Amino acid sequence: MAAKAALQVAGLLALVSNVRAVPVVSEPTTTVYSEPTNLPSPYAISHHNVTSHGPYTGPPATTTGALSTSVIAPSVAAGPPPPQIVAYPADGKLHGDQPMPFTPSGGIGTNGSEPVYKVASDFDYQSLALALYHEWIELDLFHWGLATFSDEEWEAYGINAEDRFLLQHMADQEIGHASVLANMLGPSAPKQCTYNYPVSNVAEFIDFNQKLTRWAEAGVYGFLSHLNSGPAASMLLQSITIEARQQLIFRQFGGQFPMPEWHTPGIPQSWAWTLLAPYISSCPYNQTRLVWQNFPALHILNQPNAARINGSAVWNETTGGYANTLSTKGIPRNELCANATDETLDCRAAISQNRSMPLSYPGRQVFLQWDEPGKLVGPNNSYVTTTNVKEPKFAAWLSQLNVTYTALQDINLDNRTAYTIQPNVSTWKNDPAVNGTMFIALTDTDLFVTPYNVTMINPHVAALAMYQAG
Repeated sequence: MAAKAALQVAGLLALVSNVRAVPVVSEPTTTVYSEPTNLPSPYAISHHNVTSHGPYTGPPATTTGALSTSVIAPSVAAGPPPPQIVAYPADGKLHGDQPMPFTPSGGIGTNGSEPVYKVASDFDYQSLALALYHEWIELDLFHWGLATFSDEEWEAYGINAEDRFLLQHMADQEIGHASVLANMLGPSAPKQCTYNYPVSNVAEFIDFNQKLTRWAEAGVYGFLSHLNSGPAASMLLQSITIEARQQLIFRQFGGQFPMPEWHTPGIPQSWAWTLLAPYISSCPYNQTRLVWQNFPALHILNQPNAARINGSAVWNETTGGYANTLSTKGIPRNELCANATDETLDCRAAISQNRSMPLSYPGRQVFLQWDEPGKLVGPNNSYVTTTNVKEPKFAAWLSQLNVTYTALQDINLDNRTAYTIQPNVSTWKNDPAVNGTMFIALTDTDLFVTPYNVTMINPHVAALAMYQAG
């Protein structure tokens, strides 16, 4: 019987091998309709289109300066690392009882307690309030650009109707971001303000946006892991990942490579507030005030200009201010990369663009001029720029896991000018640390800091700016 069965199987296999395979197509036989649930969607925060733009022209503010209580010390003293982190063996084995199957011991907020999505400290409140200020300005700024420039102006830079719809969609995203933050902050959450934008055409608008979204993104990365409220951090994380994608889109709109850096840095809250505040004109009465410092502005006199074919051969081609937004004023049409016919030189909007001439390079002289402290900035001119530094000595380049210092040269304290050399340093092999849309601060010391404690540099900062390295 076994031999007979074997012969039957062999015959069946031979028969199958001679039959051509026929594809089987599965036709749907049932359509399932999903009934809407009875759970209503929550309403987004109340918002409106801002009708007034421009610098503040109202009366002097009755309250000036950052929010403050008693200050314990001029800086936070350095201390040793937490002992439990140093002691953990990190050998890949389990060293504690598992709270439930397939779950290791440890972690924060993993003990089953109900999450509460609200701020839990002054640090939390002030950090999320700062983030909300950013969401409000982006909501207005995106709408303002769409309303201000004609279709023809957008099209001249390769930004078509579908691209403009993406910009409208990004503005709508800010409604959700603002709603989340305002709900976690409560009734005293900052409200919409009026704004002043340093742009007069599409190229300048795109550049200002890609810089603003970079410092807003980096500003959250700087404090996210320090929040007392883990639930609030998890909610904000879902918004800031969208902010990062918006920054990438604006770089693409500006004809820049979307993400030249391998790591995006985090910056201290006072850096983000310093960069943002000058573009807020006025806010409602009794608006929530912030605790963060406003540093003097750093002007990069030869700031690389991404609108030029040769973006590094520049002098005083910005609209001024902290963002050092590019300016196209007075540049001949044949020197603007949006008009270039050579594909290696053009910078029209694209998924990706490679520039044959880089915006910056190691060894480049970077010429600097900085403001004195004491300038009124921000909502209703009610904040004051301050610094503890009498004489800056270094340029601190903050980018990609590192703060790299280069010495200031030819320092003139009367004119507040100096220059430094763009450093030749890599985060990893083939990954230049100085790249992308990044940050420069002038300092009086080359203090060693790392991404988790970079805020300790603040007492040593004399002035601050964005640098368009690539």
